[in-house]
Amino acid sequence: MPENLSALDLVLTGDPALFAIVRLALVVSLSAVLLAALIGVPLGAAIALSSFRGRDAAIVFLNAMMGLPPVVIGLIVYLALSRSGPLGEWGLLFTPQAMVIAQTILVTPIIAALARQTIEDLWLEYRDELTAMDVRPLRRITTLVWDARFSLITALLAGFGRAAAEVGAVIIVGGNIDGFTRTMTTAIALETSKGNLPLAIGLGLVLIAIVLAVNGLAWALRRAAERLAG
Repeated sequence: MPENLSALDLVLTGDPALFAIVRLALVVSLSAVLLAALIGVPLGAAIALSSFRGRDAAIVFLNAMMGLPPVVIGLIVYLALSRSGPLGEWGLLFTPQAMVIAQTILVTPIIAALARQTIEDLWLEYRDELTAMDVRPLRRITTLVWDARFSLITALLAGFGRAAAEVGAVIIVGGNIDGFTRTMTTAIALETSKGNLPLAIGLGLVLIAIVLAVNGLAWALRRAAERLAG
Protein backbone atom coordinates (compact mmCIF):
# COMPACT_ATOMS: atom_id res chain seq x y z
CA MET A 1 0.00 0.00 0.00
CA PRO A 2 2.41 2.71 -1.18
CA GLU A 3 -0.18 5.47 -0.81
CA ASN A 4 -0.54 4.73 2.90
CA LEU A 5 3.22 4.64 3.38
CA SER A 6 3.63 7.95 1.55
CA ALA A 7 0.85 9.46 3.63
CA LEU A 8 2.60 8.41 6.83
CA ASP A 9 5.84 9.88 5.53
CA LEU A 10 4.11 13.21 4.92
CA VAL A 11 2.81 13.24 8.49
CA LEU A 12 5.94 11.99 10.23
CA THR A 13 8.31 14.27 8.30
CA GLY A 14 6.15 17.33 8.98
CA ASP A 15 5.35 18.19 5.36
CA PRO A 16 4.97 22.01 5.27
CA ALA A 17 2.02 22.00 2.86
CA LEU A 18 0.13 19.44 4.92
CA PHE A 19 0.64 21.19 8.23
CA ALA A 20 -0.16 24.61 6.78
CA ILE A 21 -3.56 23.20 5.86
CA VAL A 22 -3.94 21.64 9.32
CA ARG A 23 -3.01 24.89 11.04
CA LEU A 24 -5.55 26.93 9.10
CA ALA A 25 -8.29 24.33 9.65
CA LEU A 26 -7.68 24.37 13.41
CA VAL A 27 -7.67 28.16 13.60
CA VAL A 28 -10.93 28.42 11.66
CA SER A 29 -12.73 25.61 13.52
CA LEU A 30 -11.61 26.63 17.01
CA SER A 31 -12.45 30.27 16.34
CA ALA A 32 -15.93 29.27 15.16
CA VAL A 33 -16.50 27.06 18.21
CA LEU A 34 -15.37 29.84 20.56
CA LEU A 35 -17.70 32.40 18.97
CA ALA A 36 -20.54 29.86 18.87
CA ALA A 37 -20.02 29.07 22.56
CA LEU A 38 -20.11 32.76 23.49
CA ILE A 39 -23.45 33.04 21.68
CA GLY A 40 -24.96 29.60 22.12
CA VAL A 41 -24.38 28.88 25.82
CA PRO A 42 -26.03 32.10 27.11
CA LEU A 43 -28.81 31.71 24.54
CA GLY A 44 -29.50 28.12 25.53
CA ALA A 45 -29.38 28.98 29.24
CA ALA A 46 -31.74 31.94 28.75
CA ILE A 47 -34.29 29.74 26.97
CA ALA A 48 -33.93 27.04 29.63
CA LEU A 49 -34.65 29.44 32.48
CA SER A 50 -37.28 31.61 30.80
CA SER A 51 -41.02 31.23 30.50
CA PHE A 52 -42.60 33.06 27.58
CA ARG A 53 -45.25 32.58 24.94
CA GLY A 54 -43.90 30.53 22.08
CA ARG A 55 -41.15 28.94 24.16
CA ASP A 56 -41.96 25.44 22.89
CA ALA A 57 -41.88 26.71 19.32
CA ALA A 58 -38.51 28.36 20.00
CA ILE A 59 -37.13 25.08 21.34
CA VAL A 60 -38.41 23.14 18.32
CA PHE A 61 -36.92 25.77 15.99
CA LEU A 62 -33.58 25.67 17.82
CA ASN A 63 -33.45 21.88 17.62
CA ALA A 64 -34.35 21.99 13.93
CA MET A 65 -31.52 24.47 13.31
CA MET A 66 -29.06 21.78 14.43
CA GLY A 67 -29.63 20.15 11.06
CA LEU A 68 -28.96 23.24 8.96
CA PRO A 69 -27.75 22.24 5.47
CA PRO A 70 -24.15 23.48 5.24
CA VAL A 71 -24.35 24.35 1.55
CA VAL A 72 -27.43 26.52 2.16
CA ILE A 73 -25.66 28.39 4.95
CA GLY A 74 -22.64 28.75 2.68
CA LEU A 75 -24.85 30.20 -0.03
CA ILE A 76 -26.50 32.66 2.37
CA VAL A 77 -23.14 33.85 3.73
CA TYR A 78 -21.79 34.05 0.15
CA LEU A 79 -24.69 36.28 -0.93
CA ALA A 80 -24.28 38.46 2.16
CA LEU A 81 -20.52 38.89 1.67
CA SER A 82 -20.45 39.11 -2.12
CA ARG A 83 -19.67 42.46 -3.75
CA SER A 84 -23.37 43.13 -4.38
CA GLY A 85 -24.43 41.87 -0.93
CA PRO A 86 -25.21 43.95 2.18
CA LEU A 87 -21.81 43.15 3.71
CA GLY A 88 -19.83 43.22 0.47
CA GLU A 89 -17.88 46.32 1.47
CA TRP A 90 -16.21 44.33 4.23
CA GLY A 91 -14.26 42.39 1.62
CA LEU A 92 -14.46 39.13 3.55
CA LEU A 93 -15.52 36.74 0.81
CA PHE A 94 -12.94 34.02 0.06
CA THR A 95 -11.09 34.69 3.31
CA PRO A 96 -10.65 32.63 6.51
CA GLN A 97 -12.92 35.14 8.26
CA ALA A 98 -15.79 34.22 5.94
CA MET A 99 -15.21 30.56 6.77
CA VAL A 100 -15.35 31.35 10.48
CA ILE A 101 -18.66 33.18 10.00
CA ALA A 102 -20.20 30.25 8.12
CA GLN A 103 -19.00 27.69 10.65
CA THR A 104 -20.18 29.83 13.56
CA ILE A 105 -23.69 29.93 12.10
CA LEU A 106 -23.65 26.15 11.73
CA VAL A 107 -22.23 25.41 15.18
CA THR A 108 -24.20 27.91 17.30
CA PRO A 109 -27.56 26.04 17.17
CA ILE A 110 -25.86 22.78 18.19
CA ILE A 111 -24.21 24.32 21.24
CA ALA A 112 -27.31 26.34 22.14
CA ALA A 113 -29.66 23.34 21.93
CA LEU A 114 -27.40 21.05 23.95
CA ALA A 115 -26.70 23.80 26.50
CA ARG A 116 -30.43 24.45 26.88
CA GLN A 117 -31.12 20.81 27.70
CA THR A 118 -28.20 20.62 30.14
CA ILE A 119 -29.12 23.83 31.95
CA GLU A 120 -32.82 22.95 32.03
CA ASP A 121 -32.09 19.60 33.69
CA LEU A 122 -29.88 21.33 36.24
CA TRP A 123 -32.52 24.01 36.83
CA LEU A 124 -35.08 21.35 37.77
CA GLU A 125 -32.62 20.11 40.39
CA TYR A 126 -31.75 23.50 41.91
CA ARG A 127 -34.90 25.52 41.20
CA ASP A 128 -36.31 25.44 44.72
CA GLU A 129 -33.00 26.35 46.30
CA LEU A 130 -32.24 29.23 43.94
CA THR A 131 -35.81 30.53 44.16
CA ALA A 132 -35.72 30.46 47.97
CA MET A 133 -32.46 32.43 47.89
CA ASP A 134 -34.10 34.97 45.55
CA VAL A 135 -31.26 34.69 43.05
CA ARG A 136 -31.65 37.14 40.18
CA PRO A 137 -32.18 35.73 36.62
CA LEU A 138 -28.74 36.74 35.34
CA ARG A 139 -27.08 35.26 38.41
CA ARG A 140 -29.08 32.07 37.92
CA ILE A 141 -27.68 31.73 34.42
CA THR A 142 -24.08 32.29 35.47
CA THR A 143 -24.45 29.97 38.47
CA LEU A 144 -25.94 27.10 36.47
CA VAL A 145 -23.54 27.53 33.56
CA TRP A 146 -20.60 27.39 35.95
CA ASP A 147 -22.02 24.34 37.74
CA ALA A 148 -22.61 22.59 34.40
CA ARG A 149 -19.29 23.63 32.86
CA PHE A 150 -17.96 20.09 32.54
CA SER A 151 -21.22 18.77 31.14
CA LEU A 152 -21.19 21.60 28.60
CA ILE A 153 -17.91 20.25 27.27
CA THR A 154 -20.04 17.71 25.41
CA ALA A 155 -21.83 20.52 23.62
CA LEU A 156 -18.53 22.13 22.66
CA LEU A 157 -17.21 18.80 21.40
CA ALA A 158 -20.30 18.35 19.24
CA GLY A 159 -19.76 21.83 17.86
CA PHE A 160 -16.09 21.18 17.17
CA GLY A 161 -16.95 17.92 15.42
CA ARG A 162 -19.40 19.74 13.15
CA ALA A 163 -16.90 22.50 12.39
CA ALA A 164 -13.93 20.19 11.82
CA ALA A 165 -15.89 17.97 9.43
CA GLU A 166 -17.48 20.81 7.44
CA VAL A 167 -16.88 20.89 3.68
CA GLY A 168 -19.74 22.49 1.72
CA ALA A 169 -20.05 25.86 3.41
CA VAL A 170 -16.32 26.54 3.66
CA ILE A 171 -15.76 25.72 -0.01
CA ILE A 172 -18.49 28.17 -1.04
CA VAL A 173 -17.36 31.10 1.12
CA GLY A 174 -13.64 30.30 1.23
CA GLY A 175 -13.07 29.21 -2.34
CA ASN A 176 -10.60 26.46 -1.34
CA ILE A 177 -7.67 28.70 -2.32
CA ASP A 178 -4.32 26.95 -2.00
CA GLY A 179 -2.25 28.39 0.83
CA PHE A 180 -5.01 30.75 1.96
CA THR A 181 -8.42 29.14 2.54
CA ARG A 182 -7.78 25.43 2.07
CA THR A 183 -8.75 23.36 5.12
CA MET A 184 -8.31 19.67 5.85
CA THR A 185 -11.74 18.60 4.65
CA THR A 186 -11.72 20.69 1.48
CA ALA A 187 -8.18 19.57 0.69
CA ILE A 188 -9.13 15.92 1.20
CA ALA A 189 -12.02 16.31 -1.24
CA LEU A 190 -9.86 18.12 -3.80
CA GLU A 191 -6.80 15.89 -3.57
CA THR A 192 -8.91 12.74 -3.78
CA SER A 193 -10.55 14.02 -6.97
CA LYS A 194 -7.08 14.79 -8.37
CA GLY A 195 -5.80 11.33 -7.47
CA ASN A 196 -3.28 12.69 -4.96
CA LEU A 197 -4.11 10.03 -2.38
CA PRO A 198 -1.00 10.36 -0.17
CA LEU A 199 -1.85 13.94 0.80
CA ALA A 200 -5.56 13.14 1.15
CA ILE A 201 -4.84 10.13 3.37
CA GLY A 202 -2.27 12.08 5.38
CA LEU A 203 -4.78 14.85 6.07
CA GLY A 204 -7.40 12.26 6.97
CA LEU A 205 -5.04 10.66 9.50
CA VAL A 206 -4.27 14.03 11.06
CA LEU A 207 -7.97 14.96 11.23
CA ILE A 208 -8.85 11.69 12.97
CA ALA A 209 -5.93 12.13 15.38
CA ILE A 210 -7.04 15.67 16.25
CA VAL A 211 -10.64 14.60 16.92
CA LEU A 212 -9.47 11.71 19.11
CA ALA A 213 -7.02 13.96 20.99
CA VAL A 214 -9.64 16.64 21.66
CA ASN A 215 -12.17 14.10 22.90
CA GLY A 216 -9.55 12.37 25.02
CA LEU A 217 -8.51 15.66 26.61
CA ALA A 218 -12.13 16.55 27.36
CA TRP A 219 -12.72 13.14 28.93
CA ALA A 220 -9.58 13.47 31.08
CA LEU A 221 -10.61 16.93 32.28
CA ARG A 222 -14.08 15.72 33.21
CA ARG A 223 -12.72 12.70 35.07
CA ALA A 224 -10.26 14.90 36.95
CA ALA A 225 -13.08 17.27 37.93
CA GLU A 226 -15.23 14.38 39.15
CA ARG A 227 -12.36 13.08 41.30
CA LEU A 228 -11.82 16.52 42.81
CA ALA A 229 -15.55 16.92 43.48
CA GLY A 230 -15.72 13.47 45.03
